[in-house]
Amino acid sequence: VQLQASGGGLVQPGGSLRLSCVASGNTLDYYAIAWFRQAPGKEREGVSAILSRDGSTYYAESVKGRFTMSRDSTRSTLYLQMNNLKPEDTAIYYCALRPTTPVHFLGDIDLREQEYDDWGQGTQVTVSS
Repeated sequence: VQLQASGGGLVQPGGSLRLSCVASGNTLDYYAIAWFRQAPGKEREGVSAILSRDGSTYYAESVKGRFTMSRDSTRSTLYLQMNNLKPEDTAIYYCALRPTTPVHFLGDIDLREQEYDDWGQGTQVTVSS
């Protein structure tokens, strides 16, 4: 599986950005794709996840109500719409994929980096005035 993240940049506080993650070479029927971020000097944290089976989404409390994860009709491109950005959202953002079962429901486990084996390169998001 190859994951390619893009869309990062510099934005002022209160602004918006949309990140994209293109997944190629995936042969799994059931999987989750998540966004993670890592700020300088901090551990990588899970931001959001989407489930292949039904497109359901799950968010970290820190971004709930501000970030929205979605996918296109082919399910190969994932998006992270980030609104009302704050300086603390500054980080490198990564997308990652993990297999799931047909009966899996998204939860905290899907925001744990150790659950993911396939990672894309990161895209830098900087929120600053």
